[in-house]
Amino acid sequence: MPYARPVRKAVLPVAGLGTRFLPVTKAIPKEMLPVVDKPVVQYAVEEAREAGVEQFVFVTGRGKTVISDHFDHAYELESQLRAHDKTAELKGLLEMLPPTGSVGFVRQQQPLGLGHAVWCARHFIGDEPFAVLLPDDLLVGKPGGLAQMVEAYHRVGGGCIVAAEERPREETKRYGVVDPGKKNGNATEVKALVEKPDPAKAPSTLCIIGRYILQPRIFTELDKQERGAGGEIQLTDAMARLIGQMPFHAVETTCARFDCGDKVGFLKANIAVGLQRPDIAPALRAVLKEMGI
Repeated sequence: MPYARPVRKAVLPVAGLGTRFLPVTKAIPKEMLPVVDKPVVQYAVEEAREAGVEQFVFVTGRGKTVISDHFDHAYELESQLRAHDKTAELKGLLEMLPPTGSVGFVRQQQPLGLGHAVWCARHFIGDEPFAVLLPDDLLVGKPGGLAQMVEAYHRVGGGCIVAAEERPREETKRYGVVDPGKKNGNATEVKALVEKPDPAKAPSTLCIIGRYILQPRIFTELDKQERGAGGEIQLTDAMARLIGQMPFHAVETTCARFDCGDKVGFLKANIAVGLQRPDIAPALRAVLKEMGI
């Protein structure tokens, strides 16, 4: 089995405007909307750290400075918590901080698509394999989604890995879709990728979701700045051109996925995560029962 270099770096594209959540996202980045008591972007960072990621780059846009503030010390708040012996709250704040020097930020100055956002992080990534996590996709489960992908990555000999799940055929027009080959456990060989196909022409119903492990060769393709669906620089198109040059697999994780970029998906995520929290689950179940849900 060929040696697969470890995945130590992650890109988190967080430059989107979040128009589906207006008016709240006029002043608050959509990535900072809370699922129970943590912003969705924090779940993605914690998932990546569990998978062995050591360095993070956030690809941001205007009005996103609150994200960098969230992953930094808040000395006045920490001082107040210490003064009032709120040790549990202080411990929670400090534990969620990535180590000093492990986080970087780059600006995506034009909204030219996911491929362009990943390309903006090229100097941070250098010549290493890396993960991409889209915070809108919340994956709930243990081990986490990216950890399961990293396990498969080493098992199949590296290359590129995308997370995928089966979706109703009528939804394929919203996703990148896999043309599947042989299976190896939870990993399916990717023979081709099609971006947002007509459901009648989709090669399968195995759809890519917001987790990727990519090789630095992807930047050679993204450097071409070729436009795809919607006039944007599509990551799926660049990945498709790597098929045949290296191992390429889609991994179906055992995690529950919630689309937190959608209002109903966001509400569903709050309920599901709340029901897993011992400190609030009993009261939440009582409320749901009271509401007849």
